Amino acid sequence: MKKKLLIGPNHPPFIIAELSANHKRSINRVFKMIDKAKEANASAIKIQSYKPDTITLNVKNKNFFINDKNSLWKNNYLYDLYKKGSTPWEWTSKIFKYAKKKNIICFSTPFDETAVDMLDKQDCPIYKIASFELTDHILLEKVAKTKKPVILSTGMASLKEIRDSLNVLKKNGAKEISLLKCTSAYPAPLTDLNLLTIKDMKKKFDCNIGYSDHSIGVSAAVAAVTLGANVIEKHFTLSKNDGALDSKFSSDPNELALLVKLCYEAKQSLGKIKYGPTVKEKNL
Repeated sequence: MKKKLLIGPNHPPFIIAELSANHKRSINRVFKMIDKAKEANASAIKIQSYKPDTITLNVKNKNFFINDKNSLWKNNYLYDLYKKGSTPWEWTSKIFKYAKKKNIICFSTPFDETAVDMLDKQDCPIYKIASFELTDHILLEKVAKTKKPVILSTGMASLKEIRDSLNVLKKNGAKEISLLKCTSAYPAPLTDLNLLTIKDMKKKFDCNIGYSDHSIGVSAAVAAVTLGANVIEKHFTLSKNDGALDSKFSSDPNELALLVKLCYEAKQSLGKIKYGPTVKEKNL
């Protein structure tokens, strides 16, 4: 029998190091990132599973070209960008085996049903649904039927969209579900995070609530824990200046270690509602 994931208010924050597109097309770099995430005491490491042909079209016109001068990915066609950022599927088995050897949970975000089929063959322990796939009910149904835990980001989603997606997951067999507050900007300004939404989500939804952090630094993640987030997801890289696609808003190993430490300490400091002296105070 597989162990239940230790996610919830009675456990330390479950902190996910998101590799995303920071692998730079090198599996040895992925192995090194797993090593560094483990050293930083992250709870898990996550990859993404898609192919450029399953996520966009190989079309070279203005509708598929990023011309926003403020974008990290400006002057790229979407197909070329996704081709560069995709994790080759033939790596998946090796990545999962290496993470298991290092005793750290490794799982993935599938972006279509074929990715779920591939990941299911690798016994993927958790499925993450990205914000942009939240309304893909066919994908949600497929993932739910694996009976594995599901983590769902909610960037840009309305309350109705979140409720509808939760209903699809539950109707099709998902039991362990975590919803992540998310602002889908890269990087996300602190003023756009609206972390107070976490408290409202805890009232409205009967599942674990967490936070997917695209901001710079660690302060937002720590604040999210104080508001009740049980899961923290943070993009991860080896160096902020290494030229990987998402590195500019990702945590490096030192920052990830700091994030883990501060999130754990923030969770410990919450304690319980209590008035009057503590044992330490009585002994003064």
